[in-house]
Amino acid sequence: MKIYAIFLSVLLLFSVSGCEKSAEKVANTVTVTTNRGDIVIMLFNETPKHKDNFLKMCDEGFYDSLLFHRVIESFVIQAGDPASKGAAAGVLLGEGDAGHRVEPEFDTTLVHIRGAVGAAREGDDVNPQKLSSGSHFYIVQGRNGITEENTDLSKYTETVRRRYLREGGVPRLDGGYTVFGYVIEGMDVVDRIAAERTDANDRPIEDIVILGTKKGRLNKKETEKYYNQYHAE
Repeated sequence: MKIYAIFLSVLLLFSVSGCEKSAEKVANTVTVTTNRGDIVIMLFNETPKHKDNFLKMCDEGFYDSLLFHRVIESFVIQAGDPASKGAAAGVLLGEGDAGHRVEPEFDTTLVHIRGAVGAAREGDDVNPQKLSSGSHFYIVQGRNGITEENTDLSKYTETVRRRYLREGGVPRLDGGYTVFGYVIEGMDVVDRIAAERTDANDRPIEDIVILGTKKGRLNKKETEKYYNQYHAE
């Protein structure tokens, strides 16, 4: 059985150098419209393969009518299984995908803080190259519970350490999964979805449907603003 999910990974050393250079370029956005509201994602220029793939999938309408089929409060919400479109209640989802992979683009400036958008993948045992699914993506909702006592943040820069302690996230995923975007509007929607009742397979009891996606583009001032927000101390 192949399940595109998010597993444990090792911690790496992270810094924020280079974000200024990336912020000089305007950023693409995607608005994901759900039956719970809109989520606006800024795509990172540091991960061009994932950015271009996500934009292409949106252009093709791939995500239209798909479900957020995996929802775990204080962790992530996940979508991207084509089999979730019109799936009967209670059916196990997560095995379907778009049929292609994307090479990993690990960037030390991009970490799994609250609001980060990443690419799910199969586990290391069958996917040692850590290739990303061509369609499955997740949004980090985790917002609390990280302390110096229960999480080793010593390998991070002071800026990243403070972000994790203040806002939350999933640092154990860093270095194992590609982060390619950041929610700039609609984290309240993510929180509402994360709070939905789910079954034993983490599928919401009431379907959370992606009604459509719409591409956009930030201007230089907006791009710098949101890059600074993502990398803020």
